[in-house]
Amino acid sequence: MSLEASDDVLLRESFERLQADFDQFSTYFYEALFRRAPELRPMFRDDLAGQGMKFITTLREVILSTKDATSEEERLAQLGSYHATLGVTAKSFAPMEEALIDTLKHTLGDAFTPELEAVWRKAYGEMSARMIRKGGIS
Repeated sequence: MSLEASDDVLLRESFERLQADFDQFSTYFYEALFRRAPELRPMFRDDLAGQGMKFITTLREVILSTKDATSEEERLAQLGSYHATLGVTAKSFAPMEEALIDTLKHTLGDAFTPELEAVWRKAYGEMSARMIRKGGIS
């Protein structure tokens, strides 16, 4: 990701704080997503705790491995291709972003400042744009 060094630090530090509330974070994320886009629910397995673990693991992998650009690009291409096979479309990424931001606000509370929100939105925007492009998502 093309984040400034200070943005990268904020992103990583806030993500590490989420680790303590992993179960709550992942469950809340999917609840927030399905409130916004109930049509996406059939794409996910019934076990949302397990699904949440996949989501957090993938998010961690993308956020914490931003130092190796080639590896990151390959991983985003794989993620994009996989999501395309599930029927994910480019428009599916907007409610996911809002669910992520809502979940971060809920989990981090006052620590989720406007500056931190901007960093997360930038990171998510860059990541999702590359997944869409590299994964052939339409």
